[in-house]
Amino acid sequence: MVHRYVIALGSNRPHGRHGSPRRVIRGALDAMTEQGLVVEAVSPVLVTRPLGPSSRAYANAAATVRTRLKPPALLAALKALERDFGRRRGQRWGARTLDCDIVLWDGGVWGTAELTIPHPAYRERTFVLKPLLSVAAGWRDPISGLTPAQLHARLTSPRPLPIRAPAAQARALSSVGRATDF
Repeated sequence: MVHRYVIALGSNRPHGRHGSPRRVIRGALDAMTEQGLVVEAVSPVLVTRPLGPSSRAYANAAATVRTRLKPPALLAALKALERDFGRRRGQRWGARTLDCDIVLWDGGVWGTAELTIPHPAYRERTFVLKPLLSVAAGWRDPISGLTPAQLHARLTSPRPLPIRAPAAQARALSSVGRATDF
């Protein structure tokens, strides 16, 4: 069975072969294609301020991909790609050459100790939601039922609105172990 995913990509360190963070993202997308993922759509690259202690701006993008890989296998492939681009585990939110996160997939909710889909924090991150607007506008968050445009509007309005999950889904997700590497 073929699955569709939305992947968020970020970089704030140059790479010796690929160059600037913008080019790192392009190189990562090319590498995904070489791994057999079908890249369907890619957002424009957005430059944003970093979260946490890093002082370098981030280049952020989103892509929709198609693959036969199930979520755990895709996560492993993305983590291997990050390592190939020089990512080393260490300080949370520190500078990194490449960061790839599974944000959504066509299967709805996925939850294990290693991986949670939808990504637990994407609803509160404009640097993820804004790129999603151009590649996944028709997708719906399986927890809230809202589109990326609705989530973005709620987050960026002068008086941000809360995003509430239906009670049964919220309970189901709260019992799932959260991945620590997001």
